[in-house]
Amino acid sequence: MSHDEHHTASTAEKLVRMANQIATFFRSKPREEGVAGVAEHINKFWEPRMRRQFFELLDAGGKGFDELVLAAAPMVRPPTAPEGVGIGAGADVERGAPGGKGSAAGESKAEIAASQK
Repeated sequence: MSHDEHHTASTAEKLVRMANQIATFFRSKPREEGVAGVAEHINKFWEPRMRRQFFELLDAGGKGFDELVLAAAPMVRPPTAPEGVGIGAGADVERGAPGGKGSAAGESKAEIAASQK
């Protein structure tokens, strides 16, 4: 296994583990609330690069994801712009917004407006 293959595998494993940790937290809630909570957390706090890889892993079969994560997947917003397009392109897109906030971090305009009140 090359260094790049190992890095990709370990990154994917970390992402699956993180998603499953979110699911573990929300498992104590009623099912629909838990599913919504997993999706909301990923939408708010995962940068576009993470959500892009999340969807790649789902497209590859979703192996290893907790059932609650799989149930929440249809409510997770895919990243809207490909890397390197528009304002804040390139490395800025890769890093996401500081603190996981703003449109670069997947927050909607309504969520941004609400946070500025």
